[in-house]
Amino acid sequence: MRDDDADRLLAALVHDRGPALVGYARLLCGDLAAAQDVVQDALVRVFGRLRRGFTPSSAEAYVRRAILTVFLDGRRAAARFDRVRPVVVTPDSAAVDPPGDSDERLDLQRALGTLGRQHRAAVVLRYYDDLTVPDVADRLGVSTGTAKRYLHDALRRLETELGPLGDDDELAPVVAPGSATDRRPGGAP
Repeated sequence: MRDDDADRLLAALVHDRGPALVGYARLLCGDLAAAQDVVQDALVRVFGRLRRGFTPSSAEAYVRRAILTVFLDGRRAAARFDRVRPVVVTPDSAAVDPPGDSDERLDLQRALGTLGRQHRAAVVLRYYDDLTVPDVADRLGVSTGTAKRYLHDALRRLETELGPLGDDDELAPVVAPGSATDRRPGGAP
C-alpha cells in the first residue's frame, strides 16, 4: 500500500469511526484522555506497518484489536512513561467529559472502574463487542475456562456495585450452584 493510500485510509477511518473507537477505548480505560491516548497508540501500531491488501473494512478490526492490546499492555507502558513523564496541567473535567452523562452511565462507568484490566476487558469484549466466550478467550489470549471465570467474577462484582443485573440468560452465572465445578461448600449460593 502506498503512503498516500495509507494516509487517505487513516483519515477516513479517523473521520468516520474515530468517535466509536474512542468510545470503545473509554469503556476499557474508564477515562477519556487515556482512551484517546490508547486509540492514538493503536493507530500508530496499525498504520505503522500496513500490509498489502489492507482495506477500509479490515482497518477498523485491526485498530480495535490494537486498542485491546495497548490497553492490556498498559502497565508496562505506564511504568516506562512514569520514568520520563513531564508535569502537565490537566483540563477541567467538564471540558473532558461530554455533557449529559446520565446517572446510569456514570454508575456503570464507576462500576467498571472497580474491575481489574482482564475482567474489564472481558466484559467489554463480551457485552460491547458482542463476542462469544471463545472469541473473548481468543482475544485475551487465555483459555475459554479462564474467560468464563473472568466474566463470572466481573459480573458478580458489577452486581455488588449496581444491584441485580436481571434474569437474562446471558447474565446467569457461568458456574451453576451445586455443580461439580462450584467451589462453595455444599454448592450454596
